[in-house]
Amino acid sequence: MELTDEIRREIGQHFVVGFNGYDASYDIQVLIKDYHVGSVRSMWEGAKQVHALVQKLQQIAKDAGHQRPLMIGTDQENGLVSAFSVARSDEAGTQFPGAMALAAAGSPDLAERISEASALELKLAGINWAYSPVADVNSDPRNPVIGGIRAVPEEVAKYVAAALIAPSPKHFPGHGDTQVDSHISLPIISKDAASLAKTDLIPFQTASDVRAATIMVGHMALPSITGDNTPASLSNAVVTDLLCGSLGYDGVVVTDCLEMEAVAEREGGVPRAAVDALRAGADIAMICHSFVRQKSAIEEAYRAIQDGSLDKEMLRASGRRIAVLKDTFAGDWSQIIGTNFDEMKWDRLKTENLTLSRQTYASSIALIRDPDGVIPLPKSAGVVVLLTPRMESLNLAVADADGVPRKDGLKLRNTAGPSYLALAESISKRVKGASLHDVYTPEEPFSTELEDAINHAASVLFVTRSAERSTWQLDRLREVLRLRKVSRGVVVLASYGPYDLLMCPLQRTVWMQRLP
Repeated sequence: MELTDEIRREIGQHFVVGFNGYDASYDIQVLIKDYHVGSVRSMWEGAKQVHALVQKLQQIAKDAGHQRPLMIGTDQENGLVSAFSVARSDEAGTQFPGAMALAAAGSPDLAERISEASALELKLAGINWAYSPVADVNSDPRNPVIGGIRAVPEEVAKYVAAALIAPSPKHFPGHGDTQVDSHISLPIISKDAASLAKTDLIPFQTASDVRAATIMVGHMALPSITGDNTPASLSNAVVTDLLCGSLGYDGVVVTDCLEMEAVAEREGGVPRAAVDALRAGADIAMICHSFVRQKSAIEEAYRAIQDGSLDKEMLRASGRRIAVLKDTFAGDWSQIIGTNFDEMKWDRLKTENLTLSRQTYASSIALIRDPDGVIPLPKSAGVVVLLTPRMESLNLAVADADGVPRKDGLKLRNTAGPSYLALAESISKRVKGASLHDVYTPEEPFSTELEDAINHAASVLFVTRSAERSTWQLDRLREVLRLRKVSRGVVVLASYGPYDLLMCPLQRTVWMQRLP
Protein backbone atom coordinates (compact mmCIF):
# COMPACT_ATOMS: atom_id res chain seq x y z
CA MET A 1 0.00 0.00 0.00
CA GLU A 2 1.26 3.46 -0.87
CA LEU A 3 2.22 5.51 2.19
CA THR A 4 0.47 8.77 1.37
CA ASP A 5 0.79 12.05 3.26
CA GLU A 6 -2.75 11.53 4.53
CA ILE A 7 -1.81 8.15 6.02
CA ARG A 8 1.37 9.55 7.59
CA ARG A 9 -0.66 12.33 9.22
CA GLU A 10 -3.20 9.79 10.44
CA ILE A 11 -0.52 7.59 12.00
CA GLY A 12 1.03 10.54 13.83
CA GLN A 13 -2.25 11.23 15.62
CA HIS A 14 -1.97 7.82 17.29
CA PHE A 15 1.15 8.69 19.30
CA VAL A 16 1.81 10.72 22.41
CA VAL A 17 5.46 11.57 23.05
CA GLY A 18 7.44 13.33 25.73
CA PHE A 19 10.63 15.38 25.72
CA ASN A 20 12.85 17.18 28.21
CA GLY A 21 13.53 20.87 28.64
CA TYR A 22 11.59 24.13 28.64
CA ASP A 23 12.02 24.91 24.96
CA ALA A 24 10.75 23.21 21.85
CA SER A 25 13.72 20.93 21.21
CA TYR A 26 14.84 19.83 17.75
CA ASP A 27 13.48 16.35 18.50
CA ILE A 28 9.95 17.44 19.37
CA GLN A 29 9.84 19.81 16.39
CA VAL A 30 10.76 16.94 14.06
CA LEU A 31 8.12 14.70 15.63
CA ILE A 32 5.39 17.33 15.27
CA LYS A 33 6.41 18.66 11.83
CA ASP A 34 7.65 15.58 10.00
CA TYR A 35 5.95 12.74 11.88
CA HIS A 36 2.71 14.63 12.63
CA VAL A 37 2.55 13.48 16.27
CA GLY A 38 -0.78 14.61 17.69
CA SER A 39 -0.17 14.56 21.45
CA VAL A 40 2.64 15.60 23.78
CA ARG A 41 3.25 14.47 27.34
CA SER A 42 4.19 17.35 29.59
CA MET A 43 6.95 16.82 32.16
CA TRP A 44 7.18 20.49 33.07
CA GLU A 45 6.22 22.63 36.05
CA GLY A 46 5.54 26.31 36.47
CA ALA A 47 2.34 27.60 34.89
CA LYS A 48 3.62 30.68 33.05
CA GLN A 49 6.61 28.81 31.62
CA VAL A 50 4.44 25.87 30.61
CA HIS A 51 1.94 28.19 28.95
CA ALA A 52 4.67 29.79 26.83
CA LEU A 53 6.03 26.40 25.77
CA VAL A 54 2.58 25.02 24.96
CA GLN A 55 1.92 28.10 22.80
CA LYS A 56 5.11 27.39 20.89
CA LEU A 57 4.27 23.71 20.41
CA GLN A 58 0.75 24.48 19.24
CA GLN A 59 2.06 27.05 16.76
CA ILE A 60 4.50 24.47 15.36
CA ALA A 61 1.62 22.01 14.93
CA LYS A 62 -0.59 24.58 13.22
CA ASP A 63 2.19 25.67 10.86
CA ALA A 64 2.85 22.01 10.03
CA GLY A 65 -0.72 21.57 8.84
CA HIS A 66 -2.28 19.73 11.80
CA GLN A 67 -6.07 19.89 11.49
CA ARG A 68 -6.56 20.11 15.25
CA PRO A 69 -4.50 21.35 18.20
CA LEU A 70 -2.26 19.01 20.17
CA MET A 71 -3.44 17.18 23.24
CA ILE A 72 -1.03 18.17 26.03
CA GLY A 73 -1.09 15.65 28.88
CA THR A 74 0.58 15.28 32.25
CA ASP A 75 0.68 12.93 35.25
CA GLN A 76 -1.28 15.10 37.67
CA GLU A 77 -2.73 12.54 40.06
CA ASN A 78 -2.20 14.94 42.99
CA GLY A 79 -0.62 13.64 46.16
CA LEU A 80 2.69 11.92 45.48
CA VAL A 81 2.42 12.02 41.68
CA SER A 82 1.94 15.71 40.91
CA ALA A 83 4.04 16.59 37.87
CA PHE A 84 2.57 20.09 37.66
CA SER A 85 2.98 20.81 41.38
CA VAL A 86 6.57 19.72 42.02
CA ALA A 87 8.23 23.14 41.93
CA ARG A 88 8.19 25.16 45.13
CA SER A 89 7.23 28.48 43.59
CA ASP A 90 4.20 30.67 42.98
CA GLU A 91 4.06 29.35 39.43
CA ALA A 92 3.74 25.70 40.48
CA GLY A 93 0.31 24.16 40.65
CA THR A 94 -1.38 23.76 44.01
CA GLN A 95 -0.36 20.64 45.93
CA PHE A 96 -3.60 18.74 46.48
CA PRO A 97 -4.16 15.46 48.36
CA GLY A 98 -3.91 12.21 46.45
CA ALA A 99 -6.45 9.44 45.97
CA MET A 100 -6.29 7.69 49.32
CA ALA A 101 -6.20 10.94 51.27
CA LEU A 102 -9.32 12.09 49.43
CA ALA A 103 -11.01 8.80 50.26
CA ALA A 104 -9.97 9.21 53.91
CA ALA A 105 -11.75 12.58 53.88
CA GLY A 106 -14.87 10.61 52.97
CA SER A 107 -16.44 12.97 50.46
CA PRO A 108 -16.81 12.31 46.72
CA ASP A 109 -18.08 15.89 46.46
CA LEU A 110 -14.79 17.13 47.89
CA ALA A 111 -12.91 14.88 45.44
CA GLU A 112 -14.85 16.49 42.59
CA ARG A 113 -14.01 19.99 43.87
CA ILE A 114 -10.31 19.07 44.08
CA SER A 115 -10.43 17.61 40.57
CA GLU A 116 -12.10 20.72 39.18
CA ALA A 117 -9.64 23.05 40.97
CA SER A 118 -6.66 21.08 39.66
CA ALA A 119 -8.17 20.98 36.16
CA LEU A 120 -8.66 24.76 36.08
CA GLU A 121 -4.99 25.29 36.93
CA LEU A 122 -3.84 22.85 34.26
CA LYS A 123 -6.14 24.36 31.65
CA LEU A 124 -4.89 27.87 32.37
CA ALA A 125 -1.36 26.67 31.63
CA GLY A 126 -2.45 25.06 28.37
CA ILE A 127 -2.63 21.43 29.53
CA ASN A 128 -5.81 19.69 28.42
CA TRP A 129 -5.26 16.03 29.37
CA ALA A 130 -4.66 14.60 32.85
CA TYR A 131 -3.36 11.03 33.18
CA SER A 132 -5.48 10.43 36.25
CA PRO A 133 -7.25 9.34 38.37
CA VAL A 134 -5.58 6.11 39.47
CA ALA A 135 -8.41 3.57 39.46
CA ASP A 136 -6.47 0.48 40.58
CA VAL A 137 -7.86 -1.42 43.55
CA ASN A 138 -4.85 -1.98 45.79
CA SER A 139 -5.58 -5.50 46.99
CA ASP A 140 -1.92 -6.42 47.64
CA PRO A 141 -0.27 -4.27 50.34
CA ARG A 142 3.17 -5.21 48.96
CA ASN A 143 2.42 -3.49 45.65
CA PRO A 144 5.53 -1.41 44.81
CA VAL A 145 3.83 0.96 42.34
CA ILE A 146 0.37 1.64 43.74
CA GLY A 147 1.59 1.14 47.30
CA GLY A 148 -1.64 1.97 49.02
CA ILE A 149 -1.54 5.71 48.45
CA ARG A 150 -2.45 5.92 44.78
CA ALA A 151 -5.59 3.82 45.07
CA VAL A 152 -8.28 2.82 47.52
CA PRO A 153 -10.43 -0.32 47.85
CA GLU A 154 -13.74 -0.89 46.11
CA GLU A 155 -15.13 2.58 46.90
CA VAL A 156 -12.59 3.96 44.41
CA ALA A 157 -15.36 3.85 41.80
CA LYS A 158 -17.16 6.76 43.48
CA TYR A 159 -14.04 8.90 43.33
CA VAL A 160 -13.15 7.97 39.74
CA ALA A 161 -16.53 9.31 38.67
CA ALA A 162 -15.70 12.68 40.26
CA ALA A 163 -12.69 13.48 38.03
CA LEU A 164 -12.72 15.79 35.00
CA ILE A 165 -10.55 17.62 32.28
CA ALA A 166 -9.95 14.89 29.71
CA PRO A 167 -9.32 12.38 32.49
CA SER A 168 -7.58 9.07 31.94
CA PRO A 169 -8.45 6.51 34.65
CA LYS A 170 -5.58 4.04 34.91
CA HIS A 171 -4.12 1.37 34.79
CA PHE A 172 -6.70 -0.92 33.15
CA PRO A 173 -7.53 -3.68 33.98
CA GLY A 174 -5.91 -3.05 37.39
CA HIS A 175 -2.38 -2.83 38.75
CA GLY A 176 -3.34 -3.33 42.39
CA ASP A 177 -2.91 -7.08 42.87
CA THR A 178 0.79 -7.51 42.15
CA GLN A 179 4.17 -7.22 43.87
CA VAL A 180 6.01 -6.44 40.61
CA ASP A 181 6.72 -2.93 39.31
CA SER A 182 6.01 -2.78 35.58
CA HIS A 183 8.71 -0.12 35.23
CA ILE A 184 11.17 -2.94 35.95
CA SER A 185 9.54 -6.20 34.87
CA LEU A 186 6.25 -7.70 33.73
CA PRO A 187 3.69 -8.30 36.51
CA ILE A 188 1.68 -11.50 36.06
CA ILE A 189 -1.81 -11.48 37.60
CA SER A 190 -3.54 -14.84 37.78
CA LYS A 191 -7.13 -13.60 38.17
CA ASP A 192 -9.75 -14.77 35.71
CA ALA A 193 -12.52 -12.61 34.26
CA ALA A 194 -14.96 -13.38 37.06
CA SER A 195 -12.45 -12.43 39.77
CA LEU A 196 -11.53 -9.21 37.96
CA ALA A 197 -15.20 -8.29 37.66
CA LYS A 198 -15.68 -8.52 41.44
CA THR A 199 -12.86 -6.11 42.26
CA ASP A 200 -10.47 -4.55 39.74
CA LEU A 201 -12.94 -3.80 36.96
CA ILE A 202 -15.53 -2.01 39.11
CA PRO A 203 -13.87 1.45 38.94
CA PHE A 204 -13.26 1.08 35.21
CA GLN A 205 -16.86 0.04 34.62
CA THR A 206 -17.86 3.25 36.38
CA ALA A 207 -15.42 5.22 34.21
CA SER A 208 -16.97 3.65 31.11
CA ASP A 209 -20.51 4.32 32.33
CA VAL A 210 -19.78 8.03 32.90
CA ARG A 211 -18.06 8.15 29.48
CA ALA A 212 -14.57 9.05 30.68
CA ALA A 213 -12.74 10.77 27.83
CA THR A 214 -9.81 8.32 27.87
CA ILE A 215 -8.72 5.22 29.76
CA MET A 216 -5.09 4.16 30.13
CA VAL A 217 -4.17 0.50 29.76
CA GLY A 218 -1.35 -0.84 31.90
CA HIS A 219 1.45 -3.33 31.35
CA MET A 220 0.54 -6.48 33.24
CA ALA A 221 -0.02 -10.03 31.99
CA LEU A 222 -3.34 -11.80 32.62
CA PRO A 223 -2.80 -15.32 31.30
CA SER A 224 -6.26 -16.46 32.43
CA ILE A 225 -7.71 -13.83 30.10
CA THR A 226 -5.25 -13.86 27.19
CA GLY A 227 -3.89 -17.41 27.32
CA ASP A 228 -0.30 -16.19 27.48
CA ASN A 229 1.91 -13.51 29.04
CA THR A 230 1.17 -10.77 26.51
CA PRO A 231 0.98 -7.43 28.37
CA ALA A 232 -2.58 -6.10 28.67
CA SER A 233 -1.65 -3.00 26.68
CA LEU A 234 -0.75 -5.16 23.67
CA SER A 235 -3.59 -7.65 23.94
CA ASN A 236 -6.70 -7.65 21.78
CA ALA A 237 -8.42 -9.82 24.40
CA VAL A 238 -7.92 -7.12 27.04
CA VAL A 239 -8.31 -3.89 25.04
CA THR A 240 -10.91 -4.77 22.41
CA ASP A 241 -12.79 -7.69 24.00
CA LEU A 242 -12.70 -6.81 27.70
CA LEU A 243 -12.52 -3.00 27.86
CA CYS A 244 -14.42 -2.02 24.72
CA GLY A 245 -16.56 -5.16 24.52
CA SER A 246 -17.52 -6.37 27.99
CA LEU A 247 -17.31 -2.96 29.69
CA GLY A 248 -18.79 -1.13 26.71
CA TYR A 249 -16.16 1.61 26.64
CA ASP A 250 -16.25 3.72 23.47
CA GLY A 251 -13.79 6.51 24.26
CA VAL A 252 -10.07 6.85 23.54
CA VAL A 253 -7.74 4.12 24.83
CA VAL A 254 -4.13 5.16 25.54
CA THR A 255 -1.30 2.90 26.65
CA ASP A 256 0.94 3.50 29.61
CA CYS A 257 4.47 4.44 28.52
CA LEU A 258 5.83 1.69 26.26
CA GLU A 259 9.38 2.34 27.44
CA MET A 260 8.66 0.59 30.74
CA GLU A 261 10.66 -2.62 30.95
CA ALA A 262 7.53 -4.80 31.16
CA VAL A 263 7.13 -4.01 27.44
CA ALA A 264 10.43 -2.59 26.21
CA GLU A 265 12.39 -5.76 26.94
CA ARG A 266 10.16 -7.86 24.66
CA GLU A 267 11.37 -8.95 21.24
CA GLY A 268 11.12 -6.04 18.84
CA GLY A 269 11.27 -3.55 21.71
CA VAL A 270 9.25 -0.35 21.81
CA PRO A 271 8.63 0.01 18.03
CA ARG A 272 7.00 -3.38 17.70
CA ALA A 273 5.10 -2.88 20.96
CA ALA A 274 3.61 0.37 19.63
CA VAL A 275 2.25 -1.40 16.55
CA ASP A 276 1.01 -4.32 18.64
CA ALA A 277 -0.83 -1.87 20.91
CA LEU A 278 -2.55 -0.15 17.99
CA ARG A 279 -3.41 -3.53 16.48
CA ALA A 280 -4.88 -4.63 19.83
CA GLY A 281 -7.29 -1.70 19.80
CA ALA A 282 -5.44 1.07 21.62
CA ASP A 283 -6.01 4.45 20.00
CA ILE A 284 -2.82 6.16 21.19
CA ALA A 285 0.59 4.65 22.01
CA MET A 286 2.65 6.53 24.61
CA ILE A 287 6.46 6.82 24.35
CA CYS A 288 7.79 9.33 26.86
CA HIS A 289 11.55 9.68 26.58
CA SER A 290 13.69 8.44 23.70
CA PHE A 291 13.56 10.26 20.36
CA VAL A 292 15.09 7.22 18.64
CA ARG A 293 12.37 4.96 20.01
CA GLN A 294 9.63 7.48 19.20
CA LYS A 295 10.75 7.90 15.60
CA SER A 296 11.36 4.17 15.15
CA ALA A 297 7.91 3.30 16.49
CA ILE A 298 6.16 5.62 14.05
CA GLU A 299 8.24 4.24 11.19
CA GLU A 300 7.32 0.73 12.31
CA ALA A 301 3.66 1.77 12.03
CA TYR A 302 4.39 2.98 8.48
CA ARG A 303 5.72 -0.47 7.57
CA ALA A 304 2.78 -2.22 9.22
CA ILE A 305 0.32 -0.17 7.17
CA GLN A 306 2.29 -0.90 4.00
CA ASP A 307 2.40 -4.66 4.54
CA GLY A 308 -1.20 -4.82 5.73
CA SER A 309 -0.49 -6.06 9.26
CA LEU A 310 -2.05 -2.86 10.65
CA ASP A 311 -5.50 -2.21 9.23
CA LYS A 312 -5.87 1.25 7.69
CA GLU A 313 -9.64 1.47 8.17
CA MET A 314 -9.40 0.41 11.82
CA LEU A 315 -6.82 3.16 12.30
CA ARG A 316 -9.11 5.72 10.68
CA ALA A 317 -12.03 4.70 12.91
CA SER A 318 -9.71 5.11 15.88
CA GLY A 319 -8.66 8.49 14.49
CA ARG A 320 -12.28 9.66 14.56
CA ARG A 321 -12.39 8.96 18.31
CA ILE A 322 -9.22 11.00 18.77
CA ALA A 323 -10.76 13.83 16.73
CA VAL A 324 -13.78 13.91 19.06
CA LEU A 325 -11.42 14.01 22.05
CA LYS A 326 -9.55 16.96 20.57
CA ASP A 327 -12.69 18.84 19.59
CA THR A 328 -14.01 18.43 23.12
CA PHE A 329 -10.91 19.24 25.17
CA ALA A 330 -8.38 20.98 22.92
CA GLY A 331 -10.83 23.20 21.04
CA ASP A 332 -9.81 24.97 17.85
CA TRP A 333 -6.81 27.07 16.88
CA SER A 334 -8.56 30.37 17.60
CA GLN A 335 -9.00 29.34 21.25
CA ILE A 336 -5.32 28.48 21.68
CA ILE A 337 -2.91 30.37 19.46
CA GLY A 338 -2.04 33.88 20.63
CA THR A 339 -3.60 33.66 24.08
CA ASN A 340 -1.77 35.37 26.91
CA PHE A 341 -1.17 33.83 30.30
CA ASP A 342 -3.80 35.25 32.68
CA GLU A 343 -1.71 36.08 35.75
CA MET A 344 -4.62 37.65 37.65
CA LYS A 345 -6.75 34.54 37.21
CA TRP A 346 -3.80 32.34 38.16
CA ASP A 347 -3.21 34.28 41.39
CA ARG A 348 -6.89 34.10 42.24
CA LEU A 349 -7.01 30.35 41.59
CA LYS A 350 -3.91 29.73 43.70
CA THR A 351 -5.36 31.67 46.64
CA GLU A 352 -8.69 29.84 46.48
CA ASN A 353 -7.09 26.45 45.91
CA LEU A 354 -4.60 26.78 48.76
CA THR A 355 -7.51 27.14 51.17
CA LEU A 356 -9.28 24.16 49.62
CA SER A 357 -6.11 22.07 49.76
CA ARG A 358 -5.50 22.83 53.44
CA GLN A 359 -9.10 22.03 54.34
CA THR A 360 -8.91 18.72 52.50
CA TYR A 361 -5.59 17.69 54.02
CA ALA A 362 -6.99 18.45 57.47
CA SER A 363 -10.03 16.28 56.70
CA SER A 364 -7.81 13.39 55.61
CA ILE A 365 -6.07 12.93 58.97
CA ALA A 366 -7.17 9.73 60.68
CA LEU A 367 -6.61 8.89 64.36
CA ILE A 368 -6.22 5.12 64.28
CA ARG A 369 -5.53 4.36 67.92
CA ASP A 370 -5.11 6.42 71.10
CA PRO A 371 -5.73 4.16 74.13
CA ASP A 372 -4.31 6.59 76.70
CA GLY A 373 -5.83 9.82 75.40
CA VAL A 374 -2.53 11.42 74.35
CA ILE A 375 -4.08 13.34 71.43
CA PRO A 376 -4.27 16.30 71.16
CA LEU A 377 -0.77 17.12 72.31
CA PRO A 378 -0.69 19.96 74.87
CA LYS A 379 0.60 23.33 73.71
CA SER A 380 2.70 24.15 76.78
CA ALA A 381 3.53 21.02 78.74
CA GLY A 382 7.17 20.74 77.68
CA VAL A 383 9.39 19.97 74.70
CA VAL A 384 8.07 18.02 71.69
CA VAL A 385 10.65 15.94 69.79
CA LEU A 386 9.89 15.38 66.10
CA LEU A 387 11.71 12.53 64.33
CA THR A 388 11.31 12.26 60.55
CA PRO A 389 12.91 9.65 58.27
CA ARG A 390 15.60 10.40 55.74
CA MET A 391 13.91 10.89 52.37
CA GLU A 392 14.31 7.99 49.97
CA SER A 393 13.34 7.33 46.37
CA LEU A 394 10.26 5.15 46.66
CA ASN A 395 9.55 3.86 43.16
CA LEU A 396 9.99 4.59 39.47
CA ALA A 397 6.41 5.72 39.05
CA VAL A 398 7.28 9.10 40.53
CA ALA A 399 10.08 11.60 40.44
CA ASP A 400 13.04 11.18 42.76
CA ALA A 401 12.57 11.93 46.45
CA ASP A 402 11.39 15.53 46.56
CA GLY A 403 14.09 18.02 47.51
CA VAL A 404 16.76 15.40 48.22
CA PRO A 405 20.32 16.75 47.93
CA ARG A 406 22.86 14.15 46.87
CA LYS A 407 26.57 13.65 47.24
CA ASP A 408 29.07 11.20 45.77
CA GLY A 409 26.94 10.56 42.72
CA LEU A 410 23.83 8.71 43.90
CA LYS A 411 24.37 8.62 47.65
CA LEU A 412 21.61 10.28 49.64
CA ARG A 413 22.51 13.02 52.05
CA ASN A 414 20.75 13.35 55.37
CA THR A 415 17.85 15.67 54.61
CA ALA A 416 14.33 16.34 55.84
CA GLY A 417 12.62 17.34 52.59
CA PRO A 418 10.20 20.26 52.32
CA SER A 419 7.12 18.40 53.60
CA TYR A 420 8.75 17.42 56.88
CA LEU A 421 10.31 20.84 57.28
CA ALA A 422 6.83 22.32 56.98
CA LEU A 423 5.57 19.87 59.60
CA ALA A 424 8.41 20.83 61.95
CA GLU A 425 7.62 24.53 61.50
CA SER A 426 3.94 23.90 62.24
CA ILE A 427 4.73 22.02 65.44
CA SER A 428 7.20 24.67 66.56
CA LYS A 429 4.54 27.35 66.17
CA ARG A 430 2.03 25.30 68.13
CA VAL A 431 4.35 24.84 71.13
CA LYS A 432 5.89 28.32 70.90
CA GLY A 433 9.31 27.07 69.89
CA ALA A 434 9.58 24.28 72.47
CA SER A 435 10.39 21.63 69.87
CA LEU A 436 13.34 19.68 68.50
CA HIS A 437 13.41 18.24 64.97
CA ASP A 438 15.88 15.54 63.93
CA VAL A 439 16.18 13.37 60.80
CA TYR A 440 16.78 9.71 61.61
CA THR A 441 18.60 7.33 59.26
CA PRO A 442 19.26 3.57 59.14
CA GLU A 443 22.96 3.82 59.99
CA GLU A 444 23.55 6.92 62.10
CA PRO A 445 23.04 6.42 65.87
CA PHE A 446 21.10 8.92 67.93
CA SER A 447 23.37 11.46 69.57
CA THR A 448 23.66 11.57 73.36
CA GLU A 449 21.82 14.90 73.35
CA LEU A 450 18.97 13.48 71.24
CA GLU A 451 18.66 10.39 73.43
CA ASP A 452 18.35 12.63 76.47
CA ALA A 453 15.73 14.77 74.72
CA ILE A 454 13.72 11.68 73.72
CA ASN A 455 13.80 10.38 77.28
CA HIS A 456 12.70 13.64 78.92
CA ALA A 457 10.43 15.22 76.29
CA ALA A 458 6.77 15.76 77.02
CA SER A 459 5.94 14.09 73.72
CA VAL A 460 7.75 12.37 70.85
CA LEU A 461 6.25 12.47 67.36
CA PHE A 462 7.81 9.68 65.28
CA VAL A 463 7.06 9.87 61.55
CA THR A 464 7.24 6.87 59.21
CA ARG A 465 7.32 6.80 55.42
CA SER A 466 6.70 3.45 53.70
CA ALA A 467 8.09 1.60 56.71
CA GLU A 468 6.67 -1.71 55.52
CA ARG A 469 9.47 -1.63 52.93
CA SER A 470 12.02 0.53 54.74
CA THR A 471 11.84 -1.60 57.87
CA TRP A 472 14.85 0.17 59.40
CA GLN A 473 12.38 2.86 60.44
CA LEU A 474 10.67 0.40 62.77
CA ASP A 475 14.04 -0.51 64.28
CA ARG A 476 14.56 3.16 65.14
CA LEU A 477 11.05 3.33 66.59
CA ARG A 478 11.84 0.41 68.88
CA GLU A 479 14.95 2.29 69.98
CA VAL A 480 12.84 5.35 70.80
CA LEU A 481 10.46 3.22 72.84
CA ARG A 482 13.36 1.67 74.76
CA LEU A 483 14.76 5.11 75.54
CA ARG A 484 11.41 6.27 76.93
CA LYS A 485 10.91 3.05 78.84
CA VAL A 486 7.15 3.25 78.17
CA SER A 487 5.20 4.12 75.05
CA ARG A 488 3.08 6.87 76.64
CA GLY A 489 3.71 10.20 74.98
CA VAL A 490 4.98 8.60 71.75
CA VAL A 491 2.83 9.37 68.71
CA VAL A 492 3.55 7.59 65.43
CA LEU A 493 2.47 9.36 62.25
CA ALA A 494 2.24 7.26 59.07
CA SER A 495 2.92 9.96 56.49
CA TYR A 496 2.94 7.94 53.28
CA GLY A 497 0.71 4.87 53.31
CA PRO A 498 -1.50 2.86 55.65
CA TYR A 499 0.47 -0.37 55.83
CA ASP A 500 2.94 0.96 58.39
CA LEU A 501 0.02 0.63 60.82
CA LEU A 502 0.19 -3.16 60.59
CA MET A 503 3.74 -3.22 61.96
CA CYS A 504 3.55 -1.14 65.16
CA PRO A 505 5.99 -2.57 67.75
CA LEU A 506 3.76 -1.90 70.79
CA GLN A 507 -0.01 -2.03 70.94
CA ARG A 508 -0.36 1.02 73.21
CA THR A 509 1.53 3.38 70.91
CA VAL A 510 -0.64 6.15 69.48
CA TRP A 511 -1.00 5.81 65.70
CA MET A 512 -2.13 8.46 63.28
CA GLN A 513 -2.28 8.48 59.52
CA ARG A 514 -1.67 11.43 57.20
CA LEU A 515 -1.55 10.64 53.53
CA PRO A 516 0.02 12.71 50.73
